Amino acid sequence: MSVLKNKYSFFLSSSIKQFSYYKHLGEKTMEQLREEQLFQLPSKDTNSISIIVNHLYGNMMSRWTNFLNSDGEKDFRNRDQEFEAIIKTKMELDDKWHKGWNCLFDTLNKLSADDLEKTIYIRKKGHTVLEAILRQLSHYSYHIGQIVFIGVLFTGDDWKSLSIPKGDSKKYNEASFSKGERKEHFTDQFLKKP
Repeated sequence: MSVLKNKYSFFLSSSIKQFSYYKHLGEKTMEQLREEQLFQLPSKDTNSISIIVNHLYGNMMSRWTNFLNSDGEKDFRNRDQEFEAIIKTKMELDDKWHKGWNCLFDTLNKLSADDLEKTIYIRKKGHTVLEAILRQLSHYSYHIGQIVFIGVLFTGDDWKSLSIPKGDSKKYNEASFSKGERKEHFTDQFLKKP
């Protein structure tokens, strides 16, 4: 395998881990909330978690369906409707959450290193596959950050940190440095199965 192909393969596997990490953060946030909080607006002119999930779902289905062969802004998408409170139940929210992420991961897992230099289009604007992956990784992390922030607002003092808790940085660093230098992805500690 050429050096470039090897780097592209690493980029793909790293991207999948990072998308998985953001999915994990969203799920760990929603698990801390009461069902009604998933539909509650944090303030006027903001989005609820259910609206953000609906937008992520619409974006993911549009971008990752037939990814290499059709424009990423599909005819079936109604982006404006994604920002309306159309999800009414936790079951519907969970269904859209999983369908969107499954569409993304099914597509990413089928890509090869050779695909990363191919051109795809989003609203007729050309992107390499690599650029399109980075675009969506940035977009989804932005919205997952919103979900986490809403979760922190709603849980207050009951919030369970998804990262290094405040005041624990020294302890965390000591534990990490005590293991010595090693090669591992930063998400590995969060995505390990119990």
